[in-house]
Amino acid sequence: MGLISDNIERAYLGEIKHLENWCQGNNLLLNISKTKELIVDCSKKQEQHYQPVRISGTTVERVDSFRYLGVHISQDLSWSCHTDSLTKAHQCLYHLRCLRDFKLPSKVLRNFYTCTIESILTGNITVWFGNSTKQDTQALQRVVRSPERITHTQLPDLQTIYYKRCPTKARRLVKDPTHPNNRLFSLLRSEKRFHSLKTNTERLNRSFFPQAIRALNQGN
Repeated sequence: MGLISDNIERAYLGEIKHLENWCQGNNLLLNISKTKELIVDCSKKQEQHYQPVRISGTTVERVDSFRYLGVHISQDLSWSCHTDSLTKAHQCLYHLRCLRDFKLPSKVLRNFYTCTIESILTGNITVWFGNSTKQDTQALQRVVRSPERITHTQLPDLQTIYYKRCPTKARRLVKDPTHPNNRLFSLLRSEKRFHSLKTNTERLNRSFFPQAIRALNQGN
């Protein structure tokens, strides 16, 4: 990862060169065919023309989105690409219907839903849900409604799961001083509430850390 500031790529390209030299010094070889470049730019006018990255004389492919640890990250940090991929979880409904036809109790059907469908819909939910569009979250919620009809039980909606996991994850970060973002959770003089993060954009305001700090302060 590198930062391009004021359209100056020197520091960013320097990071890549450092990585290349490190690999050579440790007798390692980067697989360029599996290496992608993703430039994240949240500005409305994405008209900057950045020079291509070359490693060992080969140009690295530049992509609009990239899947990292199961999350689809796009160059404008919108989450439609990721949420579209999650709607495929409805394919597991066939197996849920089969179990229902076998007359299994609702508790077993709900456990199956939690393990196979909800686990897909809520994977890394603290990363992407806060800045998802209303249209995307509604599409995911429709995936939840079908299992409700199959299992004849009320299932937790994704927003409830998101608001429950934010403070849970935040507490783990607070207890881990080695985490690079632990410093964002600084206590006030009362040592009962945390400093609120200054957010200049709605995107940042709806992201995980401001949401998590608000949740922790409300819990206190």
